[in-house]
Amino acid sequence: MPGPRGKAKAKKPKPRTKALSPTNATSEDSEFNELIDDIDGAEGWNKIVNVLCEFLQLPDLSKRSGLKKIHANFNEIYHNIDDVYVANVTNEKITGGIIGIYTKMCADAILRNKLFQKGLVSKITPLINIPSTRHLALRALTTVTHHGGVDVRKEISLESPTLLKIMRENPDDLKVAEMAITTMAHAIGAAINQEDVPEPKYIKATNAKTLIPVVIDFMSKPGASIQLLHHGLELITHPVFHCWSDCKAYSPLQNLLVACLRSTDLTVRVGALGGLLRLEGLSAEEDQRLFDPQKLMAAIERRFPHHLTDIMMDYGLMRCDTYLTLNSTADNQKVMMKCAQDKDLYSLGLKLAELITRNEFSIAEGGFQTQDPRTGKMELDRDLGLPFIMWSDALPHCASAIRAKGRPGEEDLADMITAKFFIIRSRIPDAIEVAKRGLQRNPKFAYFYYVITLGKNLSEGLRSAKKGLKCSKMTPFVRFGLLHRAVEIAGNLGVCSIQESRPGDRKYDEGVAFLMSAMEDAKTYAIEAPPDARHMKNVLYWHICLTLAIKGPEAPADLQELQVALKKLGHADEFSLLFGINPPKTQLRLAQQNIVKRYPTAVKEWKDLVARFDEETMDECGISFGKAEDDLAAWLDEIHLDQGEEDDPHPQRCSHPRVSPNTVALYRCSWCGNPSAALRKCSGCDKARYCDGGCQKSHWSEHKTTCKA
Repeated sequence: MPGPRGKAKAKKPKPRTKALSPTNATSEDSEFNELIDDIDGAEGWNKIVNVLCEFLQLPDLSKRSGLKKIHANFNEIYHNIDDVYVANVTNEKITGGIIGIYTKMCADAILRNKLFQKGLVSKITPLINIPSTRHLALRALTTVTHHGGVDVRKEISLESPTLLKIMRENPDDLKVAEMAITTMAHAIGAAINQEDVPEPKYIKATNAKTLIPVVIDFMSKPGASIQLLHHGLELITHPVFHCWSDCKAYSPLQNLLVACLRSTDLTVRVGALGGLLRLEGLSAEEDQRLFDPQKLMAAIERRFPHHLTDIMMDYGLMRCDTYLTLNSTADNQKVMMKCAQDKDLYSLGLKLAELITRNEFSIAEGGFQTQDPRTGKMELDRDLGLPFIMWSDALPHCASAIRAKGRPGEEDLADMITAKFFIIRSRIPDAIEVAKRGLQRNPKFAYFYYVITLGKNLSEGLRSAKKGLKCSKMTPFVRFGLLHRAVEIAGNLGVCSIQESRPGDRKYDEGVAFLMSAMEDAKTYAIEAPPDARHMKNVLYWHICLTLAIKGPEAPADLQELQVALKKLGHADEFSLLFGINPPKTQLRLAQQNIVKRYPTAVKEWKDLVARFDEETMDECGISFGKAEDDLAAWLDEIHLDQGEEDDPHPQRCSHPRVSPNTVALYRCSWCGNPSAALRKCSGCDKARYCDGGCQKSHWSEHKTTCKA
């Protein structure tokens, strides 16, 4: 791996002016008084910052070359600035101006981290309580959190009680509210918007029970800016996962999120949907994955209600999951009994391979039993001369028998049997490894793609689902399994991608493509899959949620368009109950029920606020299906640009009240994306840039394919 290019040794700067204060001024009184006069005469913070920069002989902080000079002599420059800060800590204009200087430096991620380590946050927060410096301090926090890394944002999140207090004390100052909400949206998101349980101090500082009503109140005020509205929506969705009980107890929050599904802005709609989904995350139940053939048989013996029987007859009785499962388990028992007699593991393997692709539960758990002549009880028969007793344990032996024959085309069957055994044993990574090996040999074997969709890697899973659906030969079970996984994975990826990006970004376009793909696959599944399919409920949950999120205001407020899906969902619940399975209260089910229940009322209650979201939205509700298809195709083919290696630097904005926006053209690190004037170029290609050797090392596995070295 080529190392970072070496840099020329920086020239030593000219001696800096010594820090001054009225308490120690002697021969320097005139210079100090001149500085004070200049600052007192300055109109606005922009002038004050300029006066201080000139006094401290700082380079132009609005240029990359200026920030480079700060990097070259950071310790000395910081020492000089801090001396002035400490010596004049009671002078609001000087301390505020210095915070303005630091804020400009924070456009550079490496400088930001250095300032953070020097205690920048502790210098900013006291100024929030001073009326004359409040706006400046809040803007500084907003800028630092915008450019800040996770550690910076987490520390700032601990200041949330102070920010909330300032908002409540200034109910008519919407600018204060806007900056405080923006800061907390970035900071609290880093602190608690994650699956891992946050440290208690972050939960306590968030204080969701108080925070959310205050934020919604400010969002509802006339004159609230679009920035306040968007960051407010972002902020109120952050606590919904780890503070779900407080969030569920506050009905206006849920109604507002549901109402936002009718915004013309897709970002707003998806953000609201994401919040509603996360709200149910910790209170939800796991999906039911067990199967009891005895309950299924009992349901058939009791006979189905006439309307469900009619539905199954219309679809084709023997094509329904109920009968496929019963017939498959019966066939499984027959071939096991036959094997007990002829001991032919090869023939058993061929039959099991056929059963595996017929139904999810075709390989039923069971074992060979015999009656104890002394007790009359049924016991496992261990004397059959077979290498297994429990039926599922036959799978690896059958796979070995098929491989031993070495017949053309049958190695795929052996790998499929092995993968199924690992799935039954919940060894999904092992199953995926077998499937990938099988695809190297036969890329047209659909079941292998299905196995890969069961893994935790969502991107890999979606690509596998889409590739598998293109295979020419597959059973209905495999096809519907691929469709189901495509819906779930694309739905999750789409919501996350849109929430983590902005319109115009490649990731945003991919997110739109994922959602469109999920909705179309959900439609296909709902129409073509058996009405009693086990995954019908989950697919319909996604179908309902995605229809509302994608169509937005184009969806009828009375949900008439979804009546067919809701009716099918009711039938799916009835089938579950007949089989002795209470429909589990999964995250998707709870979210979908909450949305449908609240939708008509919530839309009326919050329509005025939602309309204000849309005032600056330019026809966001219209989504091009053709473009979504193209974006998905490009993603599936992994066609994208490697960000961070282009020649043009990216502008990073840093602004505060009455201080000219500090738009600095900075390159981004090719690995972590942080902007800085001091990134080091890769000596191999002279294009990739890195914060340090750690970022370069982390990126090398990807970069080595394009690096010239």
